[in-house]
Amino acid sequence: MERPAWAPRSIDISVPSVSRIYDYYLGGSHNFEVDREAARRAMEFLPGLPKIMQANRAFTRRAVRYAVDEGITQFLDIGSGIPTFGNVHEVAQAACPGARVVYVDHDPVAVAHSEAVLAGNADAGVVAADLRKPREILSSPEVRGLIDLNRPVALLLVAILHFVEDADDPYEAVAELRDALAPGSLLLLTHASYEGIPLPPQRAEGAVDVYKDIRNPLIMRSRAEIARFFEGYDMVEPGLVPMPQWRPETAPEDEDPYAFSGFAGVGRTA
Repeated sequence: MERPAWAPRSIDISVPSVSRIYDYYLGGSHNFEVDREAARRAMEFLPGLPKIMQANRAFTRRAVRYAVDEGITQFLDIGSGIPTFGNVHEVAQAACPGARVVYVDHDPVAVAHSEAVLAGNADAGVVAADLRKPREILSSPEVRGLIDLNRPVALLLVAILHFVEDADDPYEAVAELRDALAPGSLLLLTHASYEGIPLPPQRAEGAVDVYKDIRNPLIMRSRAEIARFFEGYDMVEPGLVPMPQWRPETAPEDEDPYAFSGFAGVGRTA
């Protein structure tokens, strides 16, 4: 398999990557056949996976524009993945030139590609770090140089927490990040769930097993379990809802049924 210029020498391109699988679902070009094969296996059980990812990305764009409308000009996107068209820095900086964005990911491919996309953008940066280690993120030179934690920040945890197992205490990590934010900050969050999937859970479990097979377990949490991540936040209307129902720009009833799989919400620190 020929290694393209954008793939760091340090990564094993024969092993599927969650970031590259997500890129494939969104129609991106930064993926390999091993990623596409894993994605197709998952889609045998859950054929609407691309629609779910598209709804996830559409929510992110709406929520970022909402944050800018609320006067927030700083964005910390943890678990950002491979930047594709309409990513956070593009949306935020189009709505507010000079908005500052820091991407965080532990996938070397996502980090390398982010660095290439952000070259020459003085108001955006990328950190190679893990959500499970908030202190490393908050103390990184990129965050300290671009983000003023004494002012409100939009913290994005989009399609990332369902890859953190309970044994790694994702609730504690989210609480630690919350406690570092200034009053008026926002948490923008999406999370996978069996609730809302237009298939029997037993069939959807087949897709979950594919992620387990590639050693990236997908943790499907209930709405109540997802709501716990917002402890210490005041929920922004309409609350924690299926992704197309969060401040929609088009009629939700026109959306593909798979788009309603999982939940999205925004919370504000007091």
